[in-house]
Amino acid sequence: MSPDSLERLRSTIRDVPDFPQPGILFKDITPVLADAELMKAAIEGMAENFVGQKVDKVVGIDARGFIFGALIAQHLGAGFVPVRKKGKLPWKTRGVDYSLEYGTNSVEMHLDALAPGERVVLADDLLATGGTAGAALELIRESGAELLGSVFFIELAFLCGREKLENCGPIHSLLTF
Repeated sequence: MSPDSLERLRSTIRDVPDFPQPGILFKDITPVLADAELMKAAIEGMAENFVGQKVDKVVGIDARGFIFGALIAQHLGAGFVPVRKKGKLPWKTRGVDYSLEYGTNSVEMHLDALAPGERVVLADDLLATGGTAGAALELIRESGAELLGSVFFIELAFLCGREKLENCGPIHSLLTF
Protein backbone atom coordinates (compact mmCIF):
# COMPACT_ATOMS: atom_id res chain seq x y z
CA MET A 1 0.00 0.00 0.00
CA SER A 2 1.35 3.42 -0.90
CA PRO A 3 2.33 5.92 1.80
CA ASP A 4 -0.23 8.35 0.34
CA SER A 5 -3.05 5.80 0.74
CA LEU A 6 -1.99 5.05 4.31
CA GLU A 7 -1.89 8.75 5.16
CA ARG A 8 -5.33 9.29 3.63
CA LEU A 9 -6.72 6.41 5.72
CA ARG A 10 -5.03 7.76 8.86
CA SER A 11 -6.31 11.29 8.34
CA THR A 12 -9.89 10.09 7.78
CA ILE A 13 -10.12 8.35 11.16
CA ARG A 14 -11.54 10.71 13.76
CA ASP A 15 -10.73 10.82 17.45
CA VAL A 16 -13.69 10.80 19.84
CA PRO A 17 -12.61 11.66 23.42
CA ASP A 18 -14.22 9.99 26.43
CA PHE A 19 -15.99 7.24 24.49
CA PRO A 20 -17.23 4.73 25.57
CA GLN A 21 -16.19 6.10 28.98
CA PRO A 22 -14.09 8.96 30.37
CA GLY A 23 -10.38 8.67 29.64
CA ILE A 24 -10.74 6.58 26.46
CA LEU A 25 -9.82 8.18 23.11
CA PHE A 26 -11.91 6.23 20.60
CA LYS A 27 -10.66 5.87 17.00
CA ASP A 28 -13.82 6.25 14.90
CA ILE A 29 -13.46 4.37 11.60
CA THR A 30 -16.96 5.11 10.27
CA PRO A 31 -15.67 7.83 7.90
CA VAL A 32 -13.39 5.20 6.30
CA LEU A 33 -16.29 2.74 6.02
CA ALA A 34 -18.42 5.43 4.34
CA ASP A 35 -15.88 6.01 1.56
CA ALA A 36 -15.86 3.18 -1.02
CA GLU A 37 -12.35 3.98 -2.27
CA LEU A 38 -10.87 4.10 1.24
CA MET A 39 -12.67 0.95 2.29
CA LYS A 40 -11.33 -0.89 -0.75
CA ALA A 41 -7.80 0.34 0.00
CA ALA A 42 -8.11 -0.79 3.64
CA ILE A 43 -9.27 -4.29 2.68
CA GLU A 44 -6.58 -4.70 0.03
CA GLY A 45 -3.94 -3.45 2.45
CA MET A 46 -5.09 -5.77 5.21
CA ALA A 47 -5.32 -8.80 2.90
CA GLU A 48 -2.01 -8.31 1.05
CA ASN A 49 0.09 -10.35 3.50
CA PHE A 50 -2.14 -13.40 2.96
CA VAL A 51 -2.61 -13.34 -0.82
CA GLY A 52 -1.42 -16.64 -2.29
CA GLN A 53 -1.43 -18.48 1.07
CA LYS A 54 -4.55 -20.61 0.39
CA VAL A 55 -6.62 -19.21 3.24
CA ASP A 56 -9.63 -21.40 4.06
CA LYS A 57 -11.37 -19.11 6.58
CA VAL A 58 -11.12 -15.61 7.97
CA VAL A 59 -12.29 -15.22 11.56
CA GLY A 60 -13.75 -11.79 12.38
CA ILE A 61 -14.45 -10.46 15.86
CA ASP A 62 -17.78 -8.89 16.89
CA ALA A 63 -18.69 -6.31 15.62
CA ARG A 64 -16.47 -4.17 13.39
CA GLY A 65 -14.25 -7.19 12.79
CA PHE A 66 -17.23 -8.67 10.93
CA ILE A 67 -16.98 -5.88 8.38
CA PHE A 68 -13.26 -6.25 7.80
CA GLY A 69 -13.19 -10.03 8.15
CA ALA A 70 -16.00 -10.71 5.69
CA LEU A 71 -14.54 -8.39 3.06
CA ILE A 72 -11.03 -9.81 3.52
CA ALA A 73 -12.48 -13.33 3.21
CA GLN A 74 -14.20 -12.35 -0.04
CA HIS A 75 -10.98 -10.77 -1.33
CA LEU A 76 -9.01 -13.95 -0.52
CA GLY A 77 -11.69 -16.38 -1.76
CA ALA A 78 -12.16 -17.78 1.75
CA GLY A 79 -15.08 -18.45 4.07
CA PHE A 80 -15.94 -16.20 7.01
CA VAL A 81 -16.40 -17.21 10.67
CA PRO A 82 -17.85 -14.81 13.27
CA VAL A 83 -16.60 -14.69 16.85
CA ARG A 84 -19.45 -13.12 18.81
CA LYS A 85 -20.22 -11.88 22.26
CA LYS A 86 -21.56 -14.55 24.61
CA GLY A 87 -25.11 -15.69 23.91
CA LYS A 88 -25.37 -14.23 20.39
CA LEU A 89 -24.69 -17.35 18.28
CA PRO A 90 -27.65 -19.68 17.62
CA TRP A 91 -25.96 -23.10 17.85
CA LYS A 92 -23.49 -25.06 20.01
CA THR A 93 -20.49 -22.91 20.93
CA ARG A 94 -17.22 -22.82 22.83
CA GLY A 95 -16.35 -19.64 24.68
CA VAL A 96 -13.52 -17.73 26.32
CA ASP A 97 -13.59 -14.99 28.98
CA TYR A 98 -11.09 -12.11 28.67
CA SER A 99 -10.18 -8.65 29.98
CA LEU A 100 -10.17 -5.43 27.97
CA GLU A 101 -8.99 -1.93 28.75
CA TYR A 102 -12.27 -0.94 30.41
CA GLY A 103 -13.84 -4.16 31.72
CA THR A 104 -14.31 -7.87 31.03
CA ASN A 105 -16.21 -9.81 28.38
CA SER A 106 -16.72 -13.23 26.79
CA VAL A 107 -16.67 -14.36 23.17
CA GLU A 108 -17.90 -17.53 21.50
CA MET A 109 -17.55 -19.40 18.22
CA HIS A 110 -19.63 -22.26 16.83
CA LEU A 111 -18.12 -25.66 17.59
CA ASP A 112 -18.13 -26.61 13.90
CA ALA A 113 -16.92 -23.25 12.54
CA LEU A 114 -13.33 -24.41 11.96
CA ALA A 115 -12.03 -27.86 11.17
CA PRO A 116 -8.63 -29.20 12.24
CA GLY A 117 -6.01 -28.24 9.67
CA GLU A 118 -8.00 -25.43 8.05
CA ARG A 119 -5.80 -22.43 7.25
CA VAL A 120 -7.13 -19.41 9.14
CA VAL A 121 -6.54 -15.66 9.42
CA LEU A 122 -7.86 -13.58 12.32
CA ALA A 123 -9.11 -10.09 11.37
CA ASP A 124 -10.35 -7.22 13.49
CA ASP A 125 -10.61 -3.45 13.36
CA LEU A 126 -8.48 -2.79 16.44
CA LEU A 127 -5.62 -4.25 18.43
CA ALA A 128 -5.59 -2.48 21.80
CA THR A 129 -4.75 -4.48 24.95
CA GLY A 130 -4.93 -7.80 23.09
CA GLY A 131 -7.67 -9.29 25.26
CA THR A 132 -10.31 -9.78 22.59
CA ALA A 133 -7.84 -10.96 19.95
CA GLY A 134 -6.19 -13.30 22.45
CA ALA A 135 -9.56 -14.85 23.29
CA ALA A 136 -10.39 -15.32 19.59
CA LEU A 137 -6.96 -16.86 19.00
CA GLU A 138 -7.59 -19.28 21.86
CA LEU A 139 -10.83 -20.36 20.17
CA ILE A 140 -8.94 -20.88 16.90
CA ARG A 141 -6.24 -22.96 18.63
CA GLU A 142 -8.86 -25.10 20.39
CA SER A 143 -10.42 -25.92 17.00
CA GLY A 144 -7.18 -27.42 15.68
CA ALA A 145 -7.07 -24.99 12.74
CA GLU A 146 -3.74 -23.67 11.46
CA LEU A 147 -3.33 -19.96 12.21
CA LEU A 148 -1.59 -18.12 9.35
CA GLY A 149 -1.58 -14.81 11.23
CA SER A 150 -3.66 -11.89 12.42
CA VAL A 151 -4.45 -8.57 10.80
CA PHE A 152 -5.82 -5.38 12.32
CA PHE A 153 -6.92 -2.14 10.69
CA ILE A 154 -5.58 -0.11 13.66
CA GLU A 155 -3.08 -0.98 16.38
CA LEU A 156 -2.82 1.18 19.50
CA ALA A 157 0.84 0.35 20.16
CA PHE A 158 0.98 2.20 23.51
CA LEU A 159 -1.42 -0.40 24.99
CA CYS A 160 1.05 -3.23 24.20
CA GLY A 161 -1.58 -5.70 22.97
CA ARG A 162 0.90 -7.23 20.53
CA GLU A 163 2.90 -8.55 23.49
CA LYS A 164 -0.09 -10.61 24.65
CA LEU A 165 -0.27 -12.24 21.22
CA GLU A 166 3.32 -13.50 21.10
CA ASN A 167 3.60 -17.06 19.75
CA CYS A 168 0.35 -16.50 17.82
CA GLY A 169 1.84 -16.21 14.33
CA PRO A 170 2.57 -13.06 12.37
CA ILE A 171 0.68 -9.94 13.43
CA HIS A 172 -0.01 -7.26 10.81
CA SER A 173 -1.49 -3.82 11.43
CA LEU A 174 -2.36 -1.45 8.62
CA LEU A 175 -2.19 1.68 10.81
CA THR A 176 -0.38 2.13 14.13
CA PHE A 177 -1.08 4.88 16.64
